[in-house]
Amino acid sequence: MQWYLVAALLTVLTSSQGILTTLSQSNGKYKYDYATIPFLAELFKLSVSSFFLWNKCKSSSPPRMTKEWRSVRLYLVPSIIYLIHNNVQFATLTYVDPSTYQIMGNLKIVTTGILFRLVLKRKLSNLQWMAIVLLAVGTTTSQVKGCGDGPCDSLFSAPLQGYMLGILSACLSALAGVYTEYLMKKNNDSLYWQNVQLYTFGVIFNMGWLIYGDFKAGFELGPWWQRLFNGYSVTTWMVVFNLGSTGLLVSWLMKYSDNIVKVYSTSMAMLLTMVLSIYLFSVKATIQLFLGIIICIISLQMYFMPTHMLVELPQTLPVTSK
Repeated sequence: MQWYLVAALLTVLTSSQGILTTLSQSNGKYKYDYATIPFLAELFKLSVSSFFLWNKCKSSSPPRMTKEWRSVRLYLVPSIIYLIHNNVQFATLTYVDPSTYQIMGNLKIVTTGILFRLVLKRKLSNLQWMAIVLLAVGTTTSQVKGCGDGPCDSLFSAPLQGYMLGILSACLSALAGVYTEYLMKKNNDSLYWQNVQLYTFGVIFNMGWLIYGDFKAGFELGPWWQRLFNGYSVTTWMVVFNLGSTGLLVSWLMKYSDNIVKVYSTSMAMLLTMVLSIYLFSVKATIQLFLGIIICIISLQMYFMPTHMLVELPQTLPVTSK
């Protein structure tokens, strides 16, 4: 499967993630415990990866699996980061609309580019750095809304808490992504085996988070497993499968492509989210939003297109003899 097909599918799933999560709310609140969503998503990813690994082990060429603890323990780190990120993601959507949520998520481009250089020692050209900065400008432009005819109390449409949580979510996503890419490319182990390790720790830590929530609440609502599916609807299950499927596609990109492809895929999801949010949630589209999206598209072209297609290089004239 080509990386751009996976990236396109990831774009579609990511664009619907914020919308489905918002649709699962009732009067702006969750009827279910949103901490159960990441747990069930991790369990879904673990089940799918375990099935494919089991199927691969039955074949004539068994997959390569490094089972030493010093290698396995490295998968603890991204599980902890993803645990925090998934819960911050749900908290962010209580303050901002899906379109703004996707736009702020593009800030992970900048943090990923920086971590690319610092952690993975990946070099980016000057044109690619300019594209990343341009993307940051585009996302900022998209968030600023005009005052219109009403009073101009603020240039931003969401509470400050929403933007702070959005920035934190972007930083955590970039950190987890870069570290996961390091793990995936560290050796030639089977992708399914690497996923099993990653998602096993993910299930354990998310279960620990649910237990911590029970202790914090004094078990007023009972243990978490007795109310695991309380308040769930068809839309809630769609959120679970969407989040789980997105994680599986991301792990594939981490193994066979890189983080920049992943974050640009999620940034393009902003286009679909904006259109659907206008229709589903009556979100008013502003000129700033459209300008920001155009800037983001230009950034995408600058980053991925070959230099000779963006800049007309001078041609060497043949030397004529006198």
